Amino acid sequence: MDGEPAGHAKYDVKKAHRGLYAPGAGDFVLVDVPPMQYLAVDGHGDPNTAPQYGIAVEALFGTAYAVKFASKRMSGRDFVVAPLEGLWWADDPASFSARRKDEWSWRLLIHQPDWIDQAAVAAAVEATRAKRENPALDRLRLERLHEGQSAQILHVGPYDAEAPTLARLHDEWMPGRGLTFAGPHHEIYLSDARRTAPERLRTVLRQPVRRAAGADAAL
Repeated sequence: MDGEPAGHAKYDVKKAHRGLYAPGAGDFVLVDVPPMQYLAVDGHGDPNTAPQYGIAVEALFGTAYAVKFASKRMSGRDFVVAPLEGLWWADDPASFSARRKDEWSWRLLIHQPDWIDQAAVAAAVEATRAKRENPALDRLRLERLHEGQSAQILHVGPYDAEAPTLARLHDEWMPGRGLTFAGPHHEIYLSDARRTAPERLRTVLRQPVRRAAGADAAL
């Protein structure tokens, strides 16, 4: 569970859970992801061209900052707004390696400290709506996610260059350890794509896993 440092110092999930937000880029590692809560918005389609993607990102960050400021003002508990994250899935998993992005479904996420509750999010949504109407606010919710055992790695470079790393994970690393999929592909965007050169983008690639049926390999 997320907590606060002594004296109500500013909470930062990247420091509180460093092992989940700062993996190495050399090889995949197994981590145990505890239950964590997020602001969440679902959508579908190519993130580069689907209008609802940008609208969802705007709604998430607007609400995340509204939650942060209200928390600091009303309770003295402050926190660093977490990076954007995303769950990705498709009816045909091959659409990811083939980069058929119009077939992708996604759930965009921003982590929230455990002291933030549904009432705080509802108030923040209305405060955000008062500044600028956004249809994605109607779909925004506070959601708890427990991924458990997961394989992850740091990817440095353009998003479209992730395919070889994911192919190695899916076709070699996981089968070689008797593992299979236990949830959607998860990405954590540590860099601001608007201000970072594509070759320097830093993205955590995470895949929840479980023992494959009939597998002998130990986790």
